[in-house]
Amino acid sequence: MTKNELQFFLDVATLAAQAGGAVLKYYLGNLTDVQEKGRSGDLVTEADKASEAAILAVLERHVPDHGILTEESGELGDLKSPYLWAIDPLDGTTNFAHQYPFFSASIGLLINGVPQVGVIYDPFHDELFQAAKGLGATCNNRLISVSKTNSLDKSLLVTGFAYDRRETTDNNYAEFAHLTHLTQGVRRSGAASIDLAHTACGRLDGYWERGLSPWDMAAGIVLVEEAGGKVTAYDTSPFQISSGRILATNGYLHERLSQTLIETPALSSWKDK
Repeated sequence: MTKNELQFFLDVATLAAQAGGAVLKYYLGNLTDVQEKGRSGDLVTEADKASEAAILAVLERHVPDHGILTEESGELGDLKSPYLWAIDPLDGTTNFAHQYPFFSASIGLLINGVPQVGVIYDPFHDELFQAAKGLGATCNNRLISVSKTNSLDKSLLVTGFAYDRRETTDNNYAEFAHLTHLTQGVRRSGAASIDLAHTACGRLDGYWERGLSPWDMAAGIVLVEEAGGKVTAYDTSPFQISSGRILATNGYLHERLSQTLIETPALSSWKDK
């Protein structure tokens, strides 16, 4: 894959994210149709659907022979293609429905199964995060890099909770509470793409989460890696996008955060002191 080819795909992803973001701006505060997709809190709105339509229109014009995996419509196009676009037209739907300002349109491109291009557009703050393999990472056309924080007690982390958190003990509550005591804080924005983008630009030092889908992570993975960070499984083994679990850090904290996640006692074993 040449740099010119990657730049072309980055330009396409940028157009798509901006098209989706424009739709989100239009619908913010003007929703009339908010529904649950099955689990409590797992929402879909007319903004999700309209943003997806705008994004798909851009991809159809520029890369009609590629495969697509999108949150609302599922699998589309040529799924045998080595190119697969992983799209979240509105990451942070619950936030959006409440007009809480953490949401995005997220566009990632996997080439032979590996995330290579990522664009995340935060229309509320008008921040455009862009990255492609070997081309670096930017926010509004300025180069970004991960933080240099090298100890957990000086770190600010971020995480999230899957929609099935009420139904399973594998719900991240124990890790959240434990790491809150070991760090300067653990935030929860409610949008995985924003968490990864903010880790890439050094606002946050590390991020972990489970129960994610490829469209939640694909774009942000490229941003973190191109900004100098590290992305793996919880145990630092190679990241598998199908696992739904991710550990992304500035690199300096990676081993320590991984060890802490693995060693955190299950919530069921906690006792009142």
